[in-house]
Order: sequence, then structure tokens, then C-alpha cells
Amino acid sequence: MSVITDQEKINELLSRGVENIYPKKEFLEEKLKSGEQLTLYTGYDPTAPTLHIGHGITMLKLRQFQELGHKIIMLIGDFTGMIGDPTDKTSARQKLTREEVLENCKNYQAQASAILNFEGKNPVELKYNGQWFDEMPVKDFFELTSHFTVPRLLERDMFQERLKEEKTIYLHEFMYPVMQGYDSVAMDVDGEVGGNDQTFNMLAGRDLMKEIKNKEKFVLTTKLLVDSGGKKMGKTEGNMISLADSPEDMFGKVMSWTDDMIILGFELCTGVPMDEVEKIETEVEKGSNPRDAKLRLAFEVTKTFLGEEAAEKGKEHFATVIQSHDKPEDMPELKPEEYNIISVLVESKFCSSNSDARRAIDGGGVKVNDEKIDSIEVEVKPGDVVQKGKRFFIKIV
Repeated sequence: MSVITDQEKINELLSRGVENIYPKKEFLEEKLKSGEQLTLYTGYDPTAPTLHIGHGITMLKLRQFQELGHKIIMLIGDFTGMIGDPTDKTSARQKLTREEVLENCKNYQAQASAILNFEGKNPVELKYNGQWFDEMPVKDFFELTSHFTVPRLLERDMFQERLKEEKTIYLHEFMYPVMQGYDSVAMDVDGEVGGNDQTFNMLAGRDLMKEIKNKEKFVLTTKLLVDSGGKKMGKTEGNMISLADSPEDMFGKVMSWTDDMIILGFELCTGVPMDEVEKIETEVEKGSNPRDAKLRLAFEVTKTFLGEEAAEKGKEHFATVIQSHDKPEDMPELKPEEYNIISVLVESKFCSSNSDARRAIDGGGVKVNDEKIDSIEVEVKPGDVVQKGKRFFIKIV
């Protein structure tokens, strides 16, 4: 496949959803205009069994490179995933075994296939960083660490916060950017794409490429999908979108986003042309109902990650179940091990834990047969319909 050097497409790649480019935008632009096929990657640590929309944002940027004819590597961090990236963590992650990380990532390629092309003339290559770390001699590891200083690694914000709060920093997580940085060297890439929160780790790889291979590696960081206060989506808020979500859940979760996320959502998670996005922004600023824009956004996001047919399904479900307050006709069923409402909420995965279930009940967000409940002692029975929030229904059998 020949490399495409269309200036309009290059401009879109360099601007849409982009936070920063290192060493500078002009460096990467010249590379893209040269006709040289570049090799670049993004790494994904399998700390959970599904990819999420944050991963999807970086994949959409990788797809732009792939469509221009560049070589893409999807790197699974089966080794670094056992260490655990400390980025944004105020305490150490729970360490995972190799078996756990491999189990987590078994469906990653299938989920990514909705965005990236793993077939054809220019397929995405899937790699695992255990391929080089499992065989790395101790002496080579110590040689690798000699390229970093303790003050440099301590610059990370989360480490500074832990030091202030007198919290522990473990050596294995201290070494994480060193290990991630070596991925670039092992694969001899031209560049790396990642979320802006990964800047420190990606620049560690850029430094190593300079020192070990005397090669200038570009780093492109994408914007993060956050509200105006800088708050990310999360499991606690119930709006974290998994790439394995059902169309109904994905559509509904987008509708739960704050209004100040609408325009950023269009930019990062859809293929809607930016001039059209700007028109939507102008209309909202002039006073049009942001709900209309959000309905369009929910459809486009679901279409991006699950396909147009799924987007239609999500839209129809939202209109009939949420807007008209009807129960879905095709309701999932659950035969619980225990019929206590707390157990049902956890077993149905409506809540992540017993304490999460108690909070949902205390907040008035749980109903049984359309009646709001206020006690954690409620027992359900076969035939009952349990509802959490506006979108989650299950029939007890």
C-alpha cells in the first residue's frame, strides 16, 4: 500500500483531537508529507477484560495513520500490565499475574477490529511486550536503568503527591516508565500515540530512542475526554463506556454525559467533520437545546464503536424506554444465587460492589416493580422487575 500525502488529510490528522506533538508539529508534518512509511504504535495494558472509550480515542487516531498507509502496531502490555502503570494513581495498583493479564486481553483484538483493520494490504500488527522483557538478562535491565535518573522519575505528579502525603512508592511502579520506554527501542518505531496522561511515559521512550538508537521519535498525545472541571468518566459515575457495551448502554451512557462534554465528544469519538462540529457548537452557544446535540452525539459515538445498525438500536431503545419511560420488551433475566436486593444488584452487574449497591439504594436509584425502595433488606422474588436508574432493567426468574 502506497503512502498518501494529501495535505487536507494530514492537517486533519495533526489537529483533530490532538493535545501535543513532540518534538513539534512541523517535524511530524514533514515526515507525513515525505511519502516515507512510518511505523508507530500505542500500548494497551490489559488491566481489565475490555477496552474502553479512552482506548478507542487513540485507536481512531491510529486509524488515520493507517488510512494514510503507515504501519501500525497494537502493543499489548502483557509484561507491563503485571507491573501496573502508576499514572494518576494515589496508591499502588494491585499486581496481576501473567495468566490474569492474558485472560483480560483475549478479546482486545476483536474489540479493536471495529476501528482498526487487522487484514488487507496494510494490516495492524499485534505484538506483546513480554516477547522482549521475558528474555531480558538482568545485566541488560541494569544497563537500561542507567539511562534514567531518580530525580527525573520523581518528577511525576502522582509521585510528588504521594511523597507529600507520606504514601509508599514501590520500586516496581517507579520502574514503569523505564519499561514502557524500552518498548519503542525493542520495536524500533518512528512514533507513538497515546492519551495526554501518558506523556511522561511516552517521552521516556523518546529519550531512550535518542540515546540508544540515535533516532528522533515523534510522540502525539490526544486530548482526554473530560468535563469542564477536568473530571474523567469513571465506574463510580456509571458513565465509563466499554467497547464491549451493548448499543443500549453505550447510547444511554453518552446521554448521561454533562453538556460541556458534547463538542469534545464529537471531536474525539466521532467522524463528524469538524466544520459541522463547529456549527453544532455555535448553535448550542446561541441557545439551542443541547439535548438535541447530545442525541446526535450518542448516535455517532455508538456508530463509531459498534456500527450504524447498533446505533439505530440504541436510539430506538432510548426513545422508547428512557424518553417515554416504558420498560423494554426484551428484558434480560437473572436467576440469582440470593434474592436479597444487594446481591441481585451486584450479581446483575448493575453495581460493582455491595457498598456501591447500598449507595444506589440510599440515593433513591433502585426500584422493584416501579416502586422505589429505601431498605437494603428487601427480598425480591421470581417475576419481579428490578430497575437501577433510568436505563438498567432485569427480570428475576
